[in-house]
Amino acid sequence: MLNTQREIIDYCNEKGCSIADLVLSEELKNPHQTEESLRAGLLEVLEVMKNSSHDALEKSYTTRFKMIDGFAKTFNDYRKEKETICGDFLVGAMAMAFSTSETNAAMGKIAAAPTAGSAGIMPAAMSSMRIRYNLDDDTMIKGFLTSIGIGQIIGNYATFAGAEGGCQAECGSASAMAAAAIVEMLGGTPEMALNAASITLINVMGLVCDPIAGLVEYPCTFRNASGVMNAFISADMALAGVKSIVPFEETVQAMGEVGHMLHESLRETGLGGIAGTKTGQAIRREFLGDNA
Repeated sequence: MLNTQREIIDYCNEKGCSIADLVLSEELKNPHQTEESLRAGLLEVLEVMKNSSHDALEKSYTTRFKMIDGFAKTFNDYRKEKETICGDFLVGAMAMAFSTSETNAAMGKIAAAPTAGSAGIMPAAMSSMRIRYNLDDDTMIKGFLTSIGIGQIIGNYATFAGAEGGCQAECGSASAMAAAAIVEMLGGTPEMALNAASITLINVMGLVCDPIAGLVEYPCTFRNASGVMNAFISADMALAGVKSIVPFEETVQAMGEVGHMLHESLRETGLGGIAGTKTGQAIRREFLGDNA
């Protein structure tokens, strides 16, 4: 897989292909992989994403600490009953992000793309796009493949782990992957997809990882919802022709460097930020007992 924005754009221009085509060709270099099996696997993951993003829209789970129970249904009901500020589409997408976070907290089936803590972003983006634009399987797969390519670049230059890089590495990466997928599914160019991914990361540069009691529930669920919004606005900017002057791989490198600068209390330890509040620490003691 090519690893710089310039290399990817030049290759795609020369071959007349998309990032999705590039990722597909790389995946098929595996002698044990066929295009049919790859497509089947991606569709299976997309089905899991669809299910998790809808699972809690009409019902509420009950989890041990009840920190995020019912958020998805509450927000979905609000969308149906009120005139929302952000509009039906965006509020619906955020409700879907809440749904996957709640499903995860209740030990339901999710697709960690790229992590459990950020698992609501890709499903919400992909599912809401499919519904709004009536996208077929081929278009969904192309979007998914594009997100994989973005993820590979992030994995090469930085990290997906909140324990290493903060929430920018989790929800930021998921949002960047989603933004690029959205651009691809709407017919944008490889350069637009990379610009969208870069803008998305820039928007959350320095975001800390501070889950209460170390559980990827609160405030993670809010960052999944806002992460979907980040993906959509970044995709719109890129599709409009707005560019990031810093190439994507450099943006990722910056994210990695910033992550290493974060104090350890702000990297998934459950000690700082929201987790370090009086309420957060009380829940931590209840969860960990004498080990807190």
